[in-house]
Amino acid sequence: MRELQPERPADSGVPPRAALGQPPGRVVGIDFGRARIGIAITDPDRTLASPYENYTRRGPAADARRFQRLAREEQVALFVVGLPVHLDGRESEISREARQFGKWLADATGVPVEYFDERFSTSEAHELLKEAAWKHSRRKRKLDMLAAQVMLSAYLESRAKGQSTPGPL
Repeated sequence: MRELQPERPADSGVPPRAALGQPPGRVVGIDFGRARIGIAITDPDRTLASPYENYTRRGPAADARRFQRLAREEQVALFVVGLPVHLDGRESEISREARQFGKWLADATGVPVEYFDERFSTSEAHELLKEAAWKHSRRKRKLDMLAAQVMLSAYLESRAKGQSTPGPL
């Protein structure tokens, strides 16, 4: 009698995260702001980015607790902080602040941080929200997390194309 073998899933052609040297867990996109931070998160397979929340900053201790809880509850393996750079690629003052925030975030959570060029994410998010025909107040509430989603989606796409260091940053 022939022994039955369990069926194996069809090969999707996409190597598993472990084969790519990536630790298990989600990736979180950060649209940095001095007052509010837009947050987006991937699915566990890191194929889809979704808006997560707009976080209103409350001070270093409260912010640290919020991001530590996020990292723990969502099993975050990586934060990607968007850097708003000038059209010619030069970093702006807010880019430098975003880099400082990224260093603080890595220190506060123990989760690695990468940076990604997000110079068009907010304008793209504005366009998406206008197309949704929402009232101005609702668009304003959704803008930062949608900008984080746009940036994180671009990051995922660049990784899927084999760019180990996405963008010029």
